[in-house]
Amino acid sequence: MARGQGKTYEIDMCSGAILPKLLQFALPLMFSSILQLLFNAADIIVVGRWAGDNSLAAVGSNASIIGLLTNLFIGLSVGANILAARFYGAREKESLRQTVHTAIFLSLLGGLFLTVVGAFGAHTILVWMQSPPEVLDLATLYLRIYFLGMPAMMFYNFGAALLRAVGDTRRPLYYLFFAGVVNVVLNLIFVIVCRLDVAGVAIATVASQCVSALLVLRCLTKTGGSVRLDLRQLRIHPLRLRQIMKVGIPAGIQGILFSLSNVVIQSSVNSFGEIVMAGNAAASNIETFIYASVNAFYQANISFTSQNLGAGRIDRIRPIMVRALGCAVVVGGVLGGSALLLGPRLLGIYSDSPAVIAAGMDRLRIVCALYALCGLMDVIVGSIRGIGFAVTPMLISLIGACGLRILWVSVLFQIPAYHTIHTVYISYPVSWTITFLAQLTCYCLGMRHLKHRMGETEKTPDVV
Repeated sequence: MARGQGKTYEIDMCSGAILPKLLQFALPLMFSSILQLLFNAADIIVVGRWAGDNSLAAVGSNASIIGLLTNLFIGLSVGANILAARFYGAREKESLRQTVHTAIFLSLLGGLFLTVVGAFGAHTILVWMQSPPEVLDLATLYLRIYFLGMPAMMFYNFGAALLRAVGDTRRPLYYLFFAGVVNVVLNLIFVIVCRLDVAGVAIATVASQCVSALLVLRCLTKTGGSVRLDLRQLRIHPLRLRQIMKVGIPAGIQGILFSLSNVVIQSSVNSFGEIVMAGNAAASNIETFIYASVNAFYQANISFTSQNLGAGRIDRIRPIMVRALGCAVVVGGVLGGSALLLGPRLLGIYSDSPAVIAAGMDRLRIVCALYALCGLMDVIVGSIRGIGFAVTPMLISLIGACGLRILWVSVLFQIPAYHTIHTVYISYPVSWTITFLAQLTCYCLGMRHLKHRMGETEKTPDVV
């Protein structure tokens, strides 16, 4: 049952059947993530259809850079989610209130910082990534405008993370649906009618991010639930900041490391020219929808595990993990297979160039067919973080996924016989498999340690 005044939306994750509540939590989150991705998808589709392949390559090649620059703060939102869920499960209302106000204040500071970095560093970063001269100016313009919306984007992500902590994934879905409609309409007006090219889609994205942020702000300030926000109380509570950062910084660093490896991959892709870049951008965008779907179960796993740890329900943590992994495998397998089967039609949405579609299929055949492995790798990390281990999964990801991909590109890809785009793409399923096996071992050891500590102290352990 739900608790408190927010009973319509909040979920008690510490009792009752796990799978129905897991789905009740994850499905709205899945659709929310997909709608959020439609912001960027609308950009790519509109520029691919009405602005040309150079503009498509310029927008698509920015995805890895955006991830690289934002993932530290997205990781901090994960820390806020875990801490809030744990306090909610333990019914520590004052600690939860402090967490909410610290997290929101932190989101605004992070957004302003990213705006400055994006505005002044866009051109230099894209040069480092070896963006071709013919798309460099367009890519720089898009990135600079996009980062003007960072305060709104960060506010939304932190606000949604706090709502997820208490089981509310439905209201963010409604807000993103409305913002997504705004984004698509503005894209069509700015690009087709006003002919603003990549600047138009960037402005539309910023506007839609502001809309979603304002709706979340209204939700948090008007709600009578456990995560009510009072703007007059916005401040940093040092203890809560330290606790958020203990989990959030390793999570953010892990995200940065993944993005860094993707930047290396993108640089390798760039070396094959505009057609491969455009095909890779379109295929990657299709894959992000699959990733968002399986990642919903990672988010669900974190919130469910954290709430149960706070409530002392250690017996429910392993069943939560098993069900979340099973859901991720099914969703990843079905959607990955469907994307492969419908690949030419889906890629045709982004570009009508046969060469671009063929280049996109090269990636889909290798990556999408095995996307369930990515789901396994991600979801198991949710269990590890949820039980309080933050640094270990980061280190495993550094070695197993990021380090392996960089080594793969730096060594194997440089051998003439293997200097192909297929060699670059194969690095993904190989790194997913190795990293999942290492994370699974970490989870088993972590649970043994947790049960030992809980048996001795009979209280929730600190994040380690």
